[in-house]
Amino acid sequence: MTEPDWSHYRAFLAVLHEGSLSGAARALGLTQPTLGRQIADLEYNLGAALFIRSQRGLVPTDVARDISPHARAMAAAASATMRAASGGARESAGTVRITASEIIGAEVLPALLAGFHRANPAVTIELALSNRVEDLLQGEADIAVRMVRPSQAALVARRIGAVGLGLYAHRLYLEAFPAPATAVALLTSDHALIGFDQETPFLRELLTRMPIARESFALRTDSDLAQIAAIRAGFGVGFIQHGVARRDPDLIPLFPGEIGFSLEMWLALHEDLRASRRLRLMMDHLATGLAEYVARSQS
Repeated sequence: MTEPDWSHYRAFLAVLHEGSLSGAARALGLTQPTLGRQIADLEYNLGAALFIRSQRGLVPTDVARDISPHARAMAAAASATMRAASGGARESAGTVRITASEIIGAEVLPALLAGFHRANPAVTIELALSNRVEDLLQGEADIAVRMVRPSQAALVARRIGAVGLGLYAHRLYLEAFPAPATAVALLTSDHALIGFDQETPFLRELLTRMPIARESFALRTDSDLAQIAAIRAGFGVGFIQHGVARRDPDLIPLFPGEIGFSLEMWLALHEDLRASRRLRLMMDHLATGLAEYVARSQS
């Protein structure tokens, strides 16, 4: 078996993502015949077919599914290498890739990153919004803002504090559907509750303290941004981080001090990246700004 060229794995990942040779070729800026040859070479070197043609496009084989995590790890490592080489260890220049949850990434970080960019214009920022825990050890990101404590031993983690969440509804919704006198009445009334779609281990732990069945929700979505948008639109009642909700006077808290919970916020960095000046500057900047946000997010 001949060791395939990295470009062949990149072509493989593009086809896996796009579902067709034409789409993958456009994504990579290659001609379709060139990309097709790269896939054919990879299949020859691996000794196995990777895709099957169907009416839906190119369907990955079992072998393709088996090697895809390793190919993605290679892509992440290649990207991390490019970021590391984009600026010297002693310079505040280059690229910093940050991963954060949807709400923190969309509602909190933009203002902080704007301030950082004004002070460090030579640093390019990449921001990945995902509720999936990106793997810093695999190079998927340089810095992570996480709402759970990092468990990987090779990470330098800094606890920022606890972010409080509570029930909120828009003023216009409450004008049409006044809040009941008790929290129990809210759960047993016809109020429109906004909540999750797919249950996760985190949600199962949360539901042991706050038993709300999935069937109780009038709107179910696993996107935190979609939930908060629905609350702002007057759809119904849902959970929002206090620090976000308190920016909008039309968002009214329901049963404060009675219903709510908190999430720990952590900043994490791979220990091998501590020597990078731009990453240290970003870590310190985020730690200060996020601590101020946490202070505004208390119950």
